[in-house]
Amino acid sequence: MPDVPPPPSTTRVLLQLRRWARPALPRIALGGLTALGASLLALAVPQVLRAIVNGPLLGDGSTRGVVLGAVVVLALGILEAFLVWCRRALILTPGTGVERVMRTDLFRHLLDLPVEFHDRWPGGQLLSRIMSDLSTIRRWTVFGLVMLLVSATTVLVGVVLMIWTSPVLGAVYVAGAVPVIWLGFRFREDYKVVARRARDQAGDLATTVEESVHGIRVLKAFGRGQDALDDFARQADELRTTEVHKARTLSRVSFALGAIPEAVLAVSLAIGVTLAADGHLSVGALVAFFATAAVVNNPVERLGMLLAMTLDARAATDRYMQVIETGSTVQDPVRPVSLPAVGGGGSVVELVGVGFAHPGATGAAVLDGVDLRLEPGETLALVGLTGSGKTTLLQLVPRLYDVTAGSVRIDGVDVRDLTRDELRSAVSVAFEDPILFSASVRENVLLGTDLVGPAADALLQEALDVSRAGFVHDLPDGLDTVIGEEGLSLSGGQRQRIALARAIAVRPRVLVLDDPLSALDVTTEAAVTAGLRAMLAGTTTLVVAHRPSTVALADRVAVLEDGRITGIGRHAELLATHPHYRYVLTALSAVGTDELEGVRG
Repeated sequence: MPDVPPPPSTTRVLLQLRRWARPALPRIALGGLTALGASLLALAVPQVLRAIVNGPLLGDGSTRGVVLGAVVVLALGILEAFLVWCRRALILTPGTGVERVMRTDLFRHLLDLPVEFHDRWPGGQLLSRIMSDLSTIRRWTVFGLVMLLVSATTVLVGVVLMIWTSPVLGAVYVAGAVPVIWLGFRFREDYKVVARRARDQAGDLATTVEESVHGIRVLKAFGRGQDALDDFARQADELRTTEVHKARTLSRVSFALGAIPEAVLAVSLAIGVTLAADGHLSVGALVAFFATAAVVNNPVERLGMLLAMTLDARAATDRYMQVIETGSTVQDPVRPVSLPAVGGGGSVVELVGVGFAHPGATGAAVLDGVDLRLEPGETLALVGLTGSGKTTLLQLVPRLYDVTAGSVRIDGVDVRDLTRDELRSAVSVAFEDPILFSASVRENVLLGTDLVGPAADALLQEALDVSRAGFVHDLPDGLDTVIGEEGLSLSGGQRQRIALARAIAVRPRVLVLDDPLSALDVTTEAAVTAGLRAMLAGTTTLVVAHRPSTVALADRVAVLEDGRITGIGRHAELLATHPHYRYVLTALSAVGTDELEGVRG
């Protein structure tokens, strides 16, 4: 069994943030310097107190010296407060800027990743990475990182001052740091694991919420709301248990980091009083030592919280990088070519020896050796039983997936030699399960075109007329009515007609339709079919037929059986010569094949 490489260190993981944080580093560094200046000013106060005690108080009793010392302490306090304000002012804006850039980069990358990636990744996990994980990284960048470095420097300088003030007492304090360091290492190892688990569980919980909200109609229709609630409560309880584990781990180390230094100071006090009584240590030095210790103890006690914040940021960075470093398997070519010009007609579409298998899948390929040719302006219906590979084949044309064997060509050009922008402006798709966005009807229909003004309005109206989507004018705000999330406020047939209008409005060379009329009634389907016949006269169209009436759109029919094309021809020819075609039509519709006797043949 090969050795599993050890996980990267926390420092190495967090250093990956440099490429986004680099523009903000100057202001973050300057903010860190102001925070360090504030801490050093706090360490200067005990030295002023030492001078006051050994001078005016125990010496000549000068009131002027005490007042002067008080003024110096007041000035140091005011300057310290100003530097703390400067830290916040300097760091806040660039920190939020880093978060914005990282969030935009991740969303851009998600849009670039292929459909195969989104098939595997739950939406809630991606949502938690782009929202809560990035918020954690931002908080660590603007506070955790800066204060961790400032606290470490403050403790180091403070300990040096304590040793300089009294080597004996300083040595006692340093001895107390040994268990603190040991606890820090133990805490890091324990907390690192539970921090990542908590974030993954939060992502799973977000996925459950997302799925339940999207499927709320199903849950209500089947009366399974309590089951969904029970599942959510179980996951929420698991997350709570993990968070409680985190809190207990942090509380233990926080207690130790607070108790150990205080215990060390108690020992130091006993030793210090003895030294002062014997004349080996001045009273001013004793006061300065304990005042310095009080300043140093604050960052020591914060150490647990800062370490926890750092480990949370490490887990968040791990999760962010897991997505951002996932490469896209569907890329633009290094040397792209362009489609040849066509005189307003459709394109030739060819599938040559096409094979496709999902990455990592076992068993037979989804498609195996598919050969198909569509002539310009031709409409070809793809018929097959469920699971035969029809929808997968359609998605290879606009490169939603890439073929694993063979090639898909448009006008003789392999689609992999085209940029995705050019390919997808030439190929338009309407899916059986239409997805609409939370935008106006106008914006949804014109999604694939850049036209504006009167030209866009004319195109919009034509697309709505062909798809028989005139109902949109009766919506509360007409074409400017904002459709709710995924268009669920509309009926299935209404959503399909708007999605079909969206595909038509692109005016593509090639139109790919995945049974876009399945939710329509017979009368509406007949009207839409008539409009499509007229509109598709100059467009090459590949349409999946899940019911016999859809074949009425086609000039020819291709039969897909177990990932292979086993027959191609006109409907009447296949009906007479292809037993599987007759079986498919019977399976697709209870009305049998009589429905298609009038189909052109």
